[in-house]
Amino acid sequence: MNISAKVTDERVRDVRCDADNLIVSLMDGRTISAPLSWYPRLQNATPDQRAHWEKCGGGYGIHWPELDEDLSTEGLLRGAPAARAA
Repeated sequence: MNISAKVTDERVRDVRCDADNLIVSLMDGRTISAPLSWYPRLQNATPDQRAHWEKCGGGYGIHWPELDEDLSTEGLLRGAPAARAA
């Protein structure tokens, strides 16, 4: 029996935002899109602040130093919005 294993690489390749969405490209070619409204810090940021991101967590996370925002590809793939402030 021949079983093919899926090769996935959930590390971040690129991050961008349009007027309404956060768009994350992964190393394996997939693209994740989520509404900016799920991430209030990003939604309320300027385009320049959104554009200033860096990889973290071995490439499995995204950090916006000016916004103190961190997201993981795991959470994005699960469709998890930011936690609400208490």
